[in-house]
Amino acid sequence: MNMRLETKQDFRDWMFSVLNPLKPLYSEGGARLHLGDSGVTYPEVSIEMEAFSRPLWALVPFWKGGGVNGAFEEIYQKGLRNGTDPAHPEYWGGFTDYDQRFVEMAAIASGMIFTPEKVWEPLGAEGQKHLADWLYAINEHIIPDCNWQFFMILVNVALMKNGCRYDADNLKSGLDKIESYYLEDGWYRDGASGQKDYYISFAMHYYGLLYSVAMADEDPERCACFRERARIFAGDFICWFDADGAALPYGRSLSYRFGEAAFWAAYVFAGLDDIPVAVVKGILARHLNWWCEQKIFDRDGVLTIGYAYPNLIMAERYNAPGSPYWGMKTLLCLALPDDHPFWSTEAAPLPALPEVKMMLQANMIVHRRGRDVIAYPAGVCEKYGHGHVPEKYSKFAYSTKFGFSVARSQIVLHENAPDSALAFVIDGDDYVFVRKVSESYHIFADRVVSDWQPFPGIRVTSVVVPTEYGHMRIHEVESDYDCTAYDCGFAVEKFTEGYGESAEGKMAAAAWRKQGCTVSGEGPEAAGVVIGADPNTNVLYANASIPAVAYKIRKGEKVRLETRVETFVKEE
Repeated sequence: MNMRLETKQDFRDWMFSVLNPLKPLYSEGGARLHLGDSGVTYPEVSIEMEAFSRPLWALVPFWKGGGVNGAFEEIYQKGLRNGTDPAHPEYWGGFTDYDQRFVEMAAIASGMIFTPEKVWEPLGAEGQKHLADWLYAINEHIIPDCNWQFFMILVNVALMKNGCRYDADNLKSGLDKIESYYLEDGWYRDGASGQKDYYISFAMHYYGLLYSVAMADEDPERCACFRERARIFAGDFICWFDADGAALPYGRSLSYRFGEAAFWAAYVFAGLDDIPVAVVKGILARHLNWWCEQKIFDRDGVLTIGYAYPNLIMAERYNAPGSPYWGMKTLLCLALPDDHPFWSTEAAPLPALPEVKMMLQANMIVHRRGRDVIAYPAGVCEKYGHGHVPEKYSKFAYSTKFGFSVARSQIVLHENAPDSALAFVIDGDDYVFVRKVSESYHIFADRVVSDWQPFPGIRVTSVVVPTEYGHMRIHEVESDYDCTAYDCGFAVEKFTEGYGESAEGKMAAAAWRKQGCTVSGEGPEAAGVVIGADPNTNVLYANASIPAVAYKIRKGEKVRLETRVETFVKEE
């Protein structure tokens, strides 16, 4: 499916193409939505309530922008009554600390703030009391010290706006915590996390901009601050998108897919215009259409868990069957009135952007090469996380055209799929040790330098330098073991037609008819090799090969490895 997204009706049609397949799947009482049977860390009631709630991120803007669809209105009014009624079989329940249902309250709160005539007023006095009491419970439990604070903030704003009991102290403390997360240059941290990923755009800034619209009269100073930070952030974040509409696959929660562009919908909704509305429209239109070219729906039209195709290997432990519908936040633009310039202007291409841009607060350099966008991060991440943390944050490079791979195991190279990594196999050991977490790092305008240990007794300093052909990696390695180091390039999709791979001397190459990657190197006993990665390890391609150069490292020696990674992407 690929649609021309120009008019408001075009964007509405896009929304219905995603949401209409859900209609026959809602429960009889409307409060539950069962979309699959894969596992997650929270109970079934939360799984089905999450799936019910997340489509509201598109429906609320649709309603606010004047849209009418009786079927969805009936479902959600009935579901809100029944899901919050303790006497109903589909009651969403009471709570525990850190409850997933607190996350899903935010979409309902947004509806109460922006479209009370759809999600609040029709409920009647008893239904309103049940909903208000249910929402208020977020103030009576512990929530994480991170972007979750915004869920509590939005709930209390919604209760306040509708004349219900709310917790003013929690509202203030939540806002104070959000303030404590701010860094510089438009960037936040997500609570205690040092990782900078899409949560900064589609959580910290997105909810801040919602707040700036909802509370413009009551809290003008803070609202102006949220807007100014988003304005600054936009200058960096625009560089994460390529000319074809793809966004940078990097970090966690990629199963939210087109949620990668949600910031831009919030940007235009809040009235920000430093980046022209035609450019923002182009980003959103190309991004949504790029996603429709991927294999993201099942045979019934329901979104799957994964990235460019169904893939549980790369998922986090909190990805339930309904989780991908958080991407509907990108349709906040539907709230814009019919006469807004967004609907009448023609979608524009990206403006001229820097070829290489240092993003100090994001701990990375971003490099634009033709139609590709490549990020070179410092490898900053927590030791433990929600799944495949090193692969999602600590590779040498991430690309909109080549994606990245996650490991099936640490046993052998093809199961490890160590693209854009320096992988070590110690002589006599079956395990593969790859780049984990930088112990120290430096971000410069033209290079990233990091110190790290893949394994106790192996010490590495790596320098990554963007170049006109791709990038260069220079490693200084000192090992207490005899081992082989594999310096790996990008994973390249396997195709039966027009595909080739080779490994000759000091060079390895993998290519197909549209793009390819070549890796060559200088170092001890350098030898080209192409690793046939296990299926479903790359987030973009179900089958991929990884070109690499293998180096022999002798115990006690300090060696220098110089690896050249060259890519090509043909113009469409």
